[in-house]
Amino acid sequence: MEKVLDVANYIINRYKYVSGVTIDELKLHKLLYFVQRETIAITGHPMFKEDLEGWKYGPVSPVVRNYFTDEGLSFVDEKELASENQYIVNNIIHQYGGFESWKLSDLSHQEYSWKQARIGVAPLENGNHIIKIEDIYKDAQKVRPYDSVYDMYYDEFEDAEVMR
Repeated sequence: MEKVLDVANYIINRYKYVSGVTIDELKLHKLLYFVQRETIAITGHPMFKEDLEGWKYGPVSPVVRNYFTDEGLSFVDEKELASENQYIVNNIIHQYGGFESWKLSDLSHQEYSWKQARIGVAPLENGNHIIKIEDIYKDAQKVRPYDSVYDMYYDEFEDAEVMR
């Protein structure tokens, strides 16, 4: 299992490589959520164990938030992600990276897990309720994972069940 800081660092670097611009913090947090959801949809397991919180603008990683700067993440212990996880993150960047941050925020507000984490929190209040991993599993059930490299949905591959 990866550490959320390593996943975030990979997203920051890969997004810059693909788009030529630096990712903003809002987009980073939303992509982390979509990576987690997609990984569960594909593998049946989360990519990272650290929690996400249901802030008013969508899921946020408090760990990443503590280390985020305009230049990236302020930590030194950089580790490479497993190749399978890099592949999933790259797909998420291709699928969602072109959306504006606010559009990703709007998309995350449609997720069951975020809505559950917002119960009892006023709409304009940030909130810090944990997004339960069980609820992300429910979101993952409605996802049809797409492979940007092969331009196919995972379930269209003959050996799709072998991946689980």
